[in-house]
Amino acid sequence: MDRAEQQGAAAADATATRRQLDIRDHVEPADYQTIGTPFVDDAKMTARNVNVFYGEKQAITNISLDIGRNEVIAMIGPSGCGKSTFLRTLNRMNDIIPICRVEGEFALDGEDIYGGDQDTVLLRARVGMVFQKPNPFPKSIYENVAYGPRIHGLAHNKAEMDEIVEDSLRRASLFNEVKDQLDKPGTGLSGGQQQRLCIARAIAVSPEVILMDEPCSALDPIATARIEELIDELRENYTIAIVTHSMQQAARVSQRTAYFHMGKLIEVGDTKQIFTMPRHELTENYITGRFG
Repeated sequence: MDRAEQQGAAAADATATRRQLDIRDHVEPADYQTIGTPFVDDAKMTARNVNVFYGEKQAITNISLDIGRNEVIAMIGPSGCGKSTFLRTLNRMNDIIPICRVEGEFALDGEDIYGGDQDTVLLRARVGMVFQKPNPFPKSIYENVAYGPRIHGLAHNKAEMDEIVEDSLRRASLFNEVKDQLDKPGTGLSGGQQQRLCIARAIAVSPEVILMDEPCSALDPIATARIEELIDELRENYTIAIVTHSMQQAARVSQRTAYFHMGKLIEVGDTKQIFTMPRHELTENYITGRFG
């Protein structure tokens, strides 16, 4: 068999594999297995066999995924595919929704985060969250950042609090812009500055993981670029999981990418591989703009 025939046979095998793996051909969701590399050797957080229900409606079906230590993992997929729902399971934000039921096993450094003795307030200090729309408190810039450390007793005097506030604002690349107006309302900042203030507020309590749910969707390109640069810098000290509708953003900021579709985790892998050589037909169709 010459080289052309070999390439043709390989392409035919790949097509057959994609068809075999296509979830649309399965009657039972449990029949489908995520392809790629959902598990890593040095996992900061682990999720196993996750199912999420809103009342009778199932939003997530049998998802298992690791989030590696000091990595940025991007979660992509069409609207309503379950990526934000999954993100919120990682710090139990779904607990505040009465009709939501979560099944599965979740661990942070091997510790069960859904255990009966788990303090959700402390958990959310360890696993912080930045939301789609900037939501600074109706307080001064200083008090926005100081709020968490004050609640958790992280500063014993004003000098220590001042140090935490300044350090957090510096890490969020905001201090030089606001150092002369720390007593001004946080709501008076621009959209991009407000989002960086929210990031500063999140890291002020020294979290281990930062969850970001479309943090740039309401921002202009310049502000988005600042946030993306910040994400890259924060990776040195934090583990980050980001949900984004922007495939370009996922490609720029993440090391691994997970593709969700209809409440299922379809494919996970190295970001470059996902965007250049996706193994699943659904992943390829989404990335090339055939739907979504």
